[in-house]
Formats: sequence, C-alpha cells, structure tokens
Amino acid sequence: MCGRFAQYESRDQYFDALSLNPDDILFDPEPIGRYNVAPGTSVLLLHHLDADYHLDPVHWGYGPEWWNKAPLINARSETASTGRMFKPLWRTGRAIVPANGWYEWKRDGSVKQPYFIHHKSDSPLFFAAIGHTPFDRDNPAQGFVIVTAASDKGLVDIHDRMPLALEPKAALEWLNPETSAEQAEEIAKEGAVSLNEFAWHPVTKKVGNIRNKGPELIEEIDDAEL
Repeated sequence: MCGRFAQYESRDQYFDALSLNPDDILFDPEPIGRYNVAPGTSVLLLHHLDADYHLDPVHWGYGPEWWNKAPLINARSETASTGRMFKPLWRTGRAIVPANGWYEWKRDGSVKQPYFIHHKSDSPLFFAAIGHTPFDRDNPAQGFVIVTAASDKGLVDIHDRMPLALEPKAALEWLNPETSAEQAEEIAKEGAVSLNEFAWHPVTKKVGNIRNKGPELIEEIDDAEL
C-alpha cells in the first residue's frame, strides 16, 4: 500500500473538509471523478508555496538522480524522516493527497480479492505525502510518494500497510512550512484518523485494470472470493 485510490469529489468538497476559505485557493465545484488513480499518473496534490495553498497535478512516483530503479510510490512513516531517500522531502516537501478511499487486495494463495476502504461517514481523507519541490508536473522522476503506516485491528486482515490518513487539523499542520521535521513526526504518530473510523467492502476485480475508471469500481459486490 498504497497502490490505487479514489479521488472523485470536487475540490470544493475537499477544501470544505479542511475549512479552507475561498481566499486561500481557487475553488472549483466540478467533480474530479477519478475512481482508479494509479501510480505513474498525475495526481492533484495539495501543497503550500509562497504563503498560499496550491492544488496541482503532480506525478505519483519519486526517484532521486542517484536512484537507478523504478520510481517509488510509498514511504514508510516509521523511517521516512531519517532515511537517505526521503529525509530531505520530509523536511521541505510535505504535501497532502485529498482522497475518498483506497483499494487493497486480500490474498490467499493465488486468489486475490480487492477491497475498497473509506471513512465510515464517507467524508474525505487526507493522505500524508512527501515529494520533490518545487513540484513539477513535467518531471516524472521527481514527483511524490504517499506516506504509509502499519495497519491494525480488522484492516490488518486485508493488508499490513495503509496510507497515513490525517485528520483535517493535522493535515493543515503537516502542510505548514513552519512545522519542523520533528513536529511532523509527532503529527504522523498522533494526527492519524482512528482505525475505528474506517469501513471496507469487497469490490469488482475490474479495479485491477487501469483502463477501468467508473464509479462502479467502488460499489460493494456480493460474490467476493475472500
């Protein structure tokens, strides 16, 4: 995790959930409508630049110049602040991915069943992210990664990792350029949405194909294999 997620509400709805005012950012009521966001694509990323909030399309994937492998898409919250790969991003490249939920695949041998995981109230989620700044949509190697945390309780039965989804107040603190790297570590530990607030259900295996993009992908199915 995180390998696929949904970002389908409007910018207005995400910003309302963060209590951002129209003066902070250009609002747009048109639904984004992405039900199958995959790595390697441009994703609307909320970040702070020049005392303003910006929501820009940024490549999901990151690899510094010395990295000779495929770009990474996730960073572990437990090690990102200190490791060679992500330490600089943790300090100066914190961002938020507004989302409505994410997909995980439960596995048993060769059988895989996707699940859609979301807030019980269906309110927006705000995934902690870190990336290369200034964010550049035209440089796919210098994009962003989603920060992940360990799963617990019922979620661990589906996957042992999950995106670090922050409460709205914590998300804004995470974005604040005056927040230190050490304070960001505390936010990652204390500002996450409680695992009791999540719900999940099995969905169609069509989500495994990035060509499938419609709202039917998040609908619960009755014939789940796992």
